[in-house]
Amino acid sequence: MADAQTAQSGARRPVWTRRTSLTVRILAVNIIALGLLAGSLFYLDSYRKQLLDVRFKLARAEAEITADGLAETPISGRKALFERVSGKQQLRLRLYNAHGVLILDSDRVAGPAYAFSDPSRETFLQQVAREIDRAMNWVLGSAPVEPYRDPQTDSVEAWPELVAAHATGNTRVLQRSAPDETPVITAAAPVGVRGEMLLTTRNARDITQDVRDARGTLGIVIAVTLLISIQLSLFLARTIVQPLRALVRAAVRVRLGRDREVVVPRLPERGDEIGLLARALSDMTLALRSRIDAVEAFAADVAHEIKNPLASLRSAVETLEKVENPELRRELIRIAAHDLRRIDRLVTEIAEASRIDAELSRTRFVPVDLDALAGTLVSARAERGVDAGHPVRLVPLSPGPFVVPGDPARLERVLENLIGNAVSFSPTGGAVEVTLERVNDHVRLGVRDDGPGIPREQREKVFERFHSLRPSEEDFGSHSGLGLAIARTIIEAHDGTLVATDRDDGRPGAYLIAELPLEVEDEE
Repeated sequence: MADAQTAQSGARRPVWTRRTSLTVRILAVNIIALGLLAGSLFYLDSYRKQLLDVRFKLARAEAEITADGLAETPISGRKALFERVSGKQQLRLRLYNAHGVLILDSDRVAGPAYAFSDPSRETFLQQVAREIDRAMNWVLGSAPVEPYRDPQTDSVEAWPELVAAHATGNTRVLQRSAPDETPVITAAAPVGVRGEMLLTTRNARDITQDVRDARGTLGIVIAVTLLISIQLSLFLARTIVQPLRALVRAAVRVRLGRDREVVVPRLPERGDEIGLLARALSDMTLALRSRIDAVEAFAADVAHEIKNPLASLRSAVETLEKVENPELRRELIRIAAHDLRRIDRLVTEIAEASRIDAELSRTRFVPVDLDALAGTLVSARAERGVDAGHPVRLVPLSPGPFVVPGDPARLERVLENLIGNAVSFSPTGGAVEVTLERVNDHVRLGVRDDGPGIPREQREKVFERFHSLRPSEEDFGSHSGLGLAIARTIIEAHDGTLVATDRDDGRPGAYLIAELPLEVEDEE
């Protein structure tokens, strides 16, 4: 079900996020952001329009001021005015009489105020800039501008702006395009009341140059930013992708099992999420390897433990066919029955030990009163008579309550194993005490006996599976060696500890102590 949900979730994700590496994604995100920044190049068109609007107003003002000046200037002084204005303002002035005939031209009076650039003589960079201008105009959908041409017969009728200004009596401004595609701005204004008309013409190459300069500066900024962004993106990708790839390679080797000593990099120098992931994977791998080793060792121990009673059983059965003595046959049958019981006990204990971790991971803990649980168990054992003449007593060492969160059946199994172990080691008539004590925020559940005790070097080994340090007089095979191992597994699953030590009252004997956290009461 989870796999199906994962597959459906993956199917809903965009294809590019499922098939694209992190490096490409990081680069794409940064380049897309820069692409949006590059889009600001298109806003230079509004900058150009603003410049043109300013020039239109300037051309209108120049034409009106010059027209007013001409109206106040005698005819003999107009040439001097044309020469002065044209030279200072780089402005071509043309004056037409009331009949629309050109009567005065500043280019003839003072020489050309400006000269159009010849596109065929432009440098390569200027040609590239003009091609970029065309491309930008095409992208922005700018309307084409009429090219500027001097008419063959220069009269008012040859200039639409003069015709409009003459008809309305207001100044008119138009834009045309020079051969190098720079703006040519003309302004037409009436002069006085005698019907004369003035036409001013300017080649505003500086507008185009200003736009190109702004675009070049912005392009350089974008290019440098793009280069830096790519370098930073690649650096970021290396710091993220390379460690992830190393972790993936190590994880694949662990999965394939080709290298028993695969070392998953822990990246201790990194304190970020990648470092946390690396150390988590390393710890997980070590835990997995430890679990595999434990399973392998457990399997080997199981095979060894079952092999012994099977060999004894086979020997008894094979010998039984050859023996005629009834007494000896009964002894062989007794041995075979004992071996069968031993195998059955081993299989039961092995099955219990194998599934205990999985069952505890699914168990929901509830409050368990260890005092009540221990009292019930002690009474039940006494009624069944399984203590073999060894009195078992419950001895609280401090006031209760002794309530812990846990699985009652599993905690009962722990106490059953501890009492059973103490009974088996106690001498005839020796007492077994079950102690309960509160220590800070924990409960100590202990079982102590009057036996020989556990040597210091054996106190950890007794919790290993199939380890058994039994009295010599005890019936061989009566214990599987799994009881204490199962008890510790259950206690650790309850966030507790189980240790073996000497009795705390100075008497000989073993003392096994399980420590569990107290149940936390809900605050109202």
